[in-house]
Amino acid sequence: MTSTVDPAELFEQFGGEEFFESLVAGFYARVATDDLLRPMYPADLGPAERRLYLFLIQYWGGPKTYNEERGHPRLRMRHAPYEIDELARDRWLLHMAQSLEDTCAENSIDENVKETLWRYLVNAADAMVNQPRMIADPT
Repeated sequence: MTSTVDPAELFEQFGGEEFFESLVAGFYARVATDDLLRPMYPADLGPAERRLYLFLIQYWGGPKTYNEERGHPRLRMRHAPYEIDELARDRWLLHMAQSLEDTCAENSIDENVKETLWRYLVNAADAMVNQPRMIADPT
């Protein structure tokens, strides 16, 4: 996000909490049936879904409930126990992209606003990769 954009303004352009609720619900519906990502989550996806929802609404200018309940996000630290390689990142982004497309279409979100969110999600997903890249054996 650029420093010239007011996060609260973007939060409203997205449609507020309802937009992020729909985005995160669509994402977790896909994770629930994903053979690669599903094992990284506990049996009950509800708490993880709520945390992502609260984080996103806070980051984009909404209520600060995430910080009130969990403190500073410390995303890399919180994801460190999970083996996240490029394949897992790409799968996460695939599900998020699909949910973002659906949610933006349902809410008539401006393409520039959507692109701002997408750039953030890609950068955040890249930052969570904590496993070395597997290089094929040249022989």
